[in-house]
Amino acid sequence: MKSLWNDKEAKQYLSDPLQLRVYTSQLLGREPDLVLHGGGNTSVKINVSNIFGETEAILYVKGSGWDLATIQAAGFAPVKMDVLLKMARLKELTDTEMVKWQRAAMIDPSAPNPSVEAILHAIIPYKFVDHTHADCVVTITNTPDGEKRIRDIYGDRMIYVPYVMPGFILARKVFEMTQKIDWKKYDGIILLNHGIFTFDDDGRESYERMIHLVSKAERYLHKHKAVISVKKTPQSSFNKLLEFASIRQLIAQKAKTPMLARLNRSQEQLNFASISNISSIATRGPLTPDHVIRTKRIAAILGKTPQNDIAKFAEDYRKYFNRYAKAGMTMLDPAPRWAAWKNEGVVLFGTNVSDLEILTDITNHTIRSIQSAERLGGWTALPPEDIFDVEYWDLEQAKLKKAGKAPSFAGKVALVTGAASGIGKATVEMLAAQGAAVVALDINPQIKNMFTKKGILGIVCDVTKEKDIAMAIQTTILNFGGLDILVSNAGIFPPGEHIENLKADTWQKSIDINLTSHERLLKACIPYLKLGLDPAVVIVASKNVLAPGPGAAAYSVAKAGLTQMARVAALELASYNVRVNVIHPNQVFDTAIWTDEVLKNRAAHYKMTVEEYKTNNLLKVEITSKDVASLICTMAGQVFAKTTGAQIPIDGGNDRVI
Repeated sequence: MKSLWNDKEAKQYLSDPLQLRVYTSQLLGREPDLVLHGGGNTSVKINVSNIFGETEAILYVKGSGWDLATIQAAGFAPVKMDVLLKMARLKELTDTEMVKWQRAAMIDPSAPNPSVEAILHAIIPYKFVDHTHADCVVTITNTPDGEKRIRDIYGDRMIYVPYVMPGFILARKVFEMTQKIDWKKYDGIILLNHGIFTFDDDGRESYERMIHLVSKAERYLHKHKAVISVKKTPQSSFNKLLEFASIRQLIAQKAKTPMLARLNRSQEQLNFASISNISSIATRGPLTPDHVIRTKRIAAILGKTPQNDIAKFAEDYRKYFNRYAKAGMTMLDPAPRWAAWKNEGVVLFGTNVSDLEILTDITNHTIRSIQSAERLGGWTALPPEDIFDVEYWDLEQAKLKKAGKAPSFAGKVALVTGAASGIGKATVEMLAAQGAAVVALDINPQIKNMFTKKGILGIVCDVTKEKDIAMAIQTTILNFGGLDILVSNAGIFPPGEHIENLKADTWQKSIDINLTSHERLLKACIPYLKLGLDPAVVIVASKNVLAPGPGAAAYSVAKAGLTQMARVAALELASYNVRVNVIHPNQVFDTAIWTDEVLKNRAAHYKMTVEEYKTNNLLKVEITSKDVASLICTMAGQVFAKTTGAQIPIDGGNDRVI
């Protein structure tokens, strides 16, 4: 591990201890092998003047919810040192009380809650304190003779603390151990099965000491040939998409909430899932206790009968809860958050894409550490009761009770065609805003980079080509685990031609895109919709189905056929609880087909101004893509949970339709 300190970068921070703390914290955060997704914490002690002109010693410690990689000055909670030191002398204190009194001791009430390790940072008598969950250090301690190995590496220059619960108990333990020591004799603290601390009055020295000490552990792993190195390779072909969608459905049933699933089939994950004793090594516990909040204690092991394996995991989880639970605790859902699917890869389960990304990082580090520890004598995680204490920490239980209601489409997967503009684009954005993972399909190559919101996957797809459709569905299933909402929207508006002058190409192109492509897409999606969670299909047709106009035969006939297909699909799919409904928009002018020129010509044809033409309906309102998208989302949601085969106009009231 190399120091990332840069003299040119650091120069601007040297005169401000807090800004220097921000800088070196971010340096730690750039190393995922040191900290993962909120793991680890840092602090700096600064004397500040209060409003009375009095000097106070303040600990600026990483605030809850901040990540070291991106932390700013606002992410550090300023807490009075004298209060923290008094708290360290208390014999007993619940973590709930600790959080309350730490917050009461802050000089800025708008700052985030201080880290639960604030007291521990306070009792270390140095200005800068750094704490990480370095993979290699924790890996070595997670072996049968881990303490001996770690002592062999660092000798008597470290303080070795046996594992205890994070928070006040840990702070009190270190306080008791260090009352009579000479701190100058030590370079850091090793928390067995947890992590490592370094400290110094110089910010750079504390940071680089962390790099130096972690590097020693890395070299130890290399020396003992315990480093796992696998070349990254593209995902290999996979022919169990339906089985994977079924697994995701079973997980959601156990969790009693919609869940996404992602299958990682890189060479590293395939190798791990193919280890002969995978059922043993993946079920011993997490890399560090704090990971349990994301991963649960162990992985599920999926074999030839995933349904039985998932049921067994859930039953074992209930037994685990009943064995260690105290009165008043509420059991979390018994569904796994990751699984080793034998010979197929690693599967991740979460309610949103951020969950999946975090789980990807954590499990990648975990599987490497497990295999490294196996080469050192065996992977030995903490006992279940210690992991349970963190998973059901009163602070975590409090967070659950305060958690707000999840977005309406959280954990659901939607696929939208014609997604690069107009109704399709607005629908993608609205579904994502309501929590769905959305796959956006369009023939426009810009679709790949059009959406920046996490959870939207843009794919170039020509929906008239079965191969493109198949590839898009495969990508959807591998990334998100299934399909719950299909918005079949792709379409064109061919040039107006009376039947006697109708060109064969005009007719055929409209039939191909406005009808046949929808049939092919729906046919390919049906097997996955049957395994979906409250599955719904919304077909975007047209007012022309009910009130066609002269010169629009190619368009009107295709949309009428599309509507008829949707009605048949509603009849066929109802027994699988798949809802199929149709929406009939009219004159949605902020779409690609309505150019300024077309709009002016149409308005002139009816002897209207453009504004009059835009509101040419009974309610005298303009219909926008967002209006249509809002109705589509409503039709895909709970309001329409008991409706199928319906045709809903959104046109401001068209007298011909009425």
